[in-house]
Amino acid sequence: MTSRPDRRRAPRTSLSRERVLEAAVRVADEKGIASVTMRKVAERLGVEAMSLYHHVAGKEEILDGIVDLVFEEIEPPSPGADWKTAMRRRAASARRALARHPWALGLMESRRNPGPATLRHHDAVIGSLRAAGFSIGMAAHAYSAIDSYVYGFVLQEASLPFGTPEELGDVAESITRRMPDGVYPHLAEMMADHALRPGYAYADEFAFGLDLILDGLERILNGPDGPRPPARPD
Repeated sequence: MTSRPDRRRAPRTSLSRERVLEAAVRVADEKGIASVTMRKVAERLGVEAMSLYHHVAGKEEILDGIVDLVFEEIEPPSPGADWKTAMRRRAASARRALARHPWALGLMESRRNPGPATLRHHDAVIGSLRAAGFSIGMAAHAYSAIDSYVYGFVLQEASLPFGTPEELGDVAESITRRMPDGVYPHLAEMMADHALRPGYAYADEFAFGLDLILDGLERILNGPDGPRPPARPD
């Protein structure tokens, strides 16, 4: 009698909430946040969608969880570190994380059930600003200003029609060909004498803008009222 091939499936690695969320991040990275559905995540894991419900309540919990994973990738301020250095390092880390996961840009502050990494990160940023002497109100202003800049820069950077100096040159040449001579002199000057100079990279603009914000916050901190000690918790 001819033996039949064994059609039993090889045992799968057991599911867990962590594996579900990691799979969801991969789906979002590759196909965008709109593709993160229970069915698509289950397909990525090679399981039935219903099996995911043993680990997550549904899509909203997945979105909460993957945002929390992105916050885990961002370097929080270290206790006792100089606040400007800590904010600069944290902003640069956030920009890198959002470049890896551009789908997260519109979700970072939108979740109604933030996870522990999200809460720890926010608490650490506020704590660093309070320890520096910012009032709680000014700490809120500072946090908002820094994050608005980081998120806005990442969005603009991701929207640029070029990614390399060579591509920038091609785009600038195409624009220049369409510009009548002498009609847009300031734009032509910026492209020729700044953007197209050897070594220019739009990414370098990030540090300049961030330092403007941090220097402005420092002037407020060291203004007539002087630094204020953080309030003691009750």
